[in-house]
Amino acid sequence: MMSGYTSIDNQKVSGAVPAASPVVSGPDRITTVRFTESNLQTFPPSSETHGKLSAVFRPPSDADDTFSKPAAGGSSEPQPTGWMQSFTVTAYKPYFDVDTADVVERIRDSLFPFRGNFTEKTADNPDLYGPFWICTTLIFVAAAIGTFVTYVAHKLQKKEWDYDINLVTWSAGLFYGYVTFVPLGLYIILKYFSVPSGLIQLWCLYGYSLFIFIPASCLSIVPVEIFRWVIVGVAGFMSAAFVALNLRSHIKSAGERWFLIVAGIFLLQLALAVVLKLYFFTITVGTK
Repeated sequence: MMSGYTSIDNQKVSGAVPAASPVVSGPDRITTVRFTESNLQTFPPSSETHGKLSAVFRPPSDADDTFSKPAAGGSSEPQPTGWMQSFTVTAYKPYFDVDTADVVERIRDSLFPFRGNFTEKTADNPDLYGPFWICTTLIFVAAAIGTFVTYVAHKLQKKEWDYDINLVTWSAGLFYGYVTFVPLGLYIILKYFSVPSGLIQLWCLYGYSLFIFIPASCLSIVPVEIFRWVIVGVAGFMSAAFVALNLRSHIKSAGERWFLIVAGIFLLQLALAVVLKLYFFTITVGTK
């Protein structure tokens, strides 16, 4: 340390803190710095702004406003109107707004076809969730069990067996096509006869009518041909009665031809059961 730093001039220091006065004592040249009493000025809070915000915060003019702007593709974009709205997901969202209890109750109603009150119970809230999964489940159940039945028949007779992938393709085409286009055709016919009907409600009715074929397909594992025909016949009759009886009261307003329409609905549903039996559960063992 240099000896020149042992004394500090007593000078005024600008600012709120006054200058310090050094005192040097002893042979060891210990420097003691004494500060005089501070004379800081305090400002009491104003009574007018006590407990209040004195100003409104505003971001600077050059602040990034990315998050305050609506995102691209948000609700600010114009929504499709008219018939174009039918090709949007939003148009079908209400028809999938059901819970498990609703679906289970409607499946239970489809197993009691002679009540004939399914359309009244689902008039306010027809759904497509249950019909979609019932149809999808039936596609894979029919294809899988049909393949298993064929495999067992070949193994019992010690014949060579080849897996037929076309069962899944034909099953999807059959059931998806039936549950889509048959209600659509019926809707057009009912519109022609000025019968009040809804396309979504028809899809809902036909979708749940296919549930009975799922347990019927499972029971077709039994390798008895007469038993399979009985199972498929009972399932087809229950499914046809479920659709026909639920639509009968609505179709009666079509005039004298209502009976022909109901009979056609009944026979189409029976035909579906026959196709299911002949294509998936009729076993033909090759000579290989």
